Amino acid sequence: MELKKDSNAVSIDMLLIVHSEKRRAAQGTHSDRQADPGALPQRRGGFQGVRNGIRRWQRFEGNDVQGSLAEKQHPQQTQVITSYDNQGTQLTVEVHPRDAMPQLLKKFSLAKRLQSDKNGNTRPRQPGTKDAHAYPWDRSSLKSMPLDLRQFEKLDTYASQVTVKSGLDELVSDLLQEAHSDLERVRVIWIWICHHIEYDVEAAQEKDRQAFKPTDILRTQKTNCDGYAGLFEKMCRIAGVHCVTVPGYSKGFGYQTGQSFSGEFDHAWNAVYLEGRWHLVDSTWGSGLVDSSTSKFTFLYNEFYFLTHPALFIEDHFPDNKNWQLLKPPQSLRQFESNMYHKSEFYNKGMLSAHPETSVLRTVNGKATITIESRAPTLFMFMLNGKQEHGLLSLRKNGMKLDIYPPAVGTHKLQIFAKGNSDVYSSVLEYTLKCNYVDLSVRLPAELHQPVGPSWFSEQMGIVKPSHPDPIIHTSDGRCSISFDVEEGISVLASLHGDEGPITEETQRRYIFQLQREKRAELKVQLPQAGKFALKIFVKKRLEPGNYVFVFNYLLCCTNTKVNWPMFPESFGNWGQDNELLEPLSGVLPANRDVSFKLKLHGVAKALVKGQDTWPLTLNQEGYWEGSCSTAGCREIYVMVLENANHNFYSYILKYKVNAQ
Repeated sequence: MELKKDSNAVSIDMLLIVHSEKRRAAQGTHSDRQADPGALPQRRGGFQGVRNGIRRWQRFEGNDVQGSLAEKQHPQQTQVITSYDNQGTQLTVEVHPRDAMPQLLKKFSLAKRLQSDKNGNTRPRQPGTKDAHAYPWDRSSLKSMPLDLRQFEKLDTYASQVTVKSGLDELVSDLLQEAHSDLERVRVIWIWICHHIEYDVEAAQEKDRQAFKPTDILRTQKTNCDGYAGLFEKMCRIAGVHCVTVPGYSKGFGYQTGQSFSGEFDHAWNAVYLEGRWHLVDSTWGSGLVDSSTSKFTFLYNEFYFLTHPALFIEDHFPDNKNWQLLKPPQSLRQFESNMYHKSEFYNKGMLSAHPETSVLRTVNGKATITIESRAPTLFMFMLNGKQEHGLLSLRKNGMKLDIYPPAVGTHKLQIFAKGNSDVYSSVLEYTLKCNYVDLSVRLPAELHQPVGPSWFSEQMGIVKPSHPDPIIHTSDGRCSISFDVEEGISVLASLHGDEGPITEETQRRYIFQLQREKRAELKVQLPQAGKFALKIFVKKRLEPGNYVFVFNYLLCCTNTKVNWPMFPESFGNWGQDNELLEPLSGVLPANRDVSFKLKLHGVAKALVKGQDTWPLTLNQEGYWEGSCSTAGCREIYVMVLENANHNFYSYILKYKVNAQ
């Protein structure tokens, strides 16, 4: 058979014509394979039934063929079978009615973008040294080639809005209208699939389901991982871009930290050939995620899996052929299983590394420490067994440090979340924490939230130059004074929390007395007893509506069992930010005693103390209001001020209780 070549055609290594059984019977041929030495060997395998919710690939040894039926059509229509051996060599066969022009010839004649090398060979070379990236990751880029994602903004918008009109060829043709390079052609196909094809959870859980056909995927706009990979490959081939499907193991939906992999493969993705080099993509994971609690799919575009750097891709993708790792040196399956798994959001949110680099941690003397390095200041939080307890998380300018103290012996689940530039915390790391000893002396308050200690975040919120830069404050007598500068227009609020003792929701602010001296705020703290307490700091812009926002907290520790400080006096709204109380600091006064008062009050005309009788306070030369009163016959004592000398209305600013006789 003579094939006429034009300037845009490509060479064909082999054309294999396979006749239907009906025609072979009419010609008197036998069905024995030896009678047709050119026929493809039949293999069972390729796509297998579903296990754990994802279609499986069968793993073959040696040089067995990994056959994949790309698309089954009506007997009278052209059928295309594409197969690969374990070296990645591709064989494409068409089965078509007699006298019909082979579709491959049509496509090859029209595929002007398929460039041949100097020998006329259109098949891309197999992955080799030129494609390999250094392992471990060099922190240079998340991508395997230089990319400026801003250049794709208009292209991405266009591709996401293209709709299916008829078939796959027309869809690709519409997408390519705005694409002018192989990179842009791959990009529009990637964007369209990620924004239009939904992961079919129900179909993925069915057993013995046939392979997804592109026509069915376009009609239902649903598929599973092998359907995503097959559709991506087919669309790339129509666009004239070399692409292959890569099966392997994955740390995806249902993965358990530290699990091992064996038997059938559970995932499939793609490799594309761009600018003389192979690159990796996973459109399944680029399109969204499955909620483990509801098994529902949600579209949530993930840029990370487009042309991912191979040293990062290997963290959750292990291919059947090590060459498709595109790494030097390649990783073994055992390394893949034991290596720390950093989720895609770990890198999306600017993380660089985490220590220790193992997914299973063991406590030392009841404690485990994790540190994370990031490119920029980032907010973090953690959960131990689903609760934000039993840990001290401190922020750093380029990362964070977490000291975790499991409350019981055994195995625990530790999750770490990061916020990045978005308003949502995303899970970035998961650890299995094994504890064989509990330090009972380290029992943290349940209300100790994250982060602990001042940091770049507290500076950003208007609190600077703290007197105590460390997150833990030890006090021997149960008292401490903490101060910091506060930016103009910022109000500060503090509350004290402990797991035991007299502190309640009503009194959690009464063990703190707040003073303001120009731009510096001071918090005087008196603990009701020995123990560990969380001192929470909140801020709010004075002129803006809304609630106070939590910024950070200190951990206050006292081992002195003799400590038994009373509450401070209760202050009211007219107690000014710049006022100062020198005495009495105790909110509970003794009965039948004369008590001295000394305060600095700004902007008042008169001041007095009111109990059973009224006692005026006088302003001394140092600017303090002084005086005394008797607590005889009183249950409560009030300090009152007159702000305007022309008025007779006094305001309450402080309230004291008097002990019972």
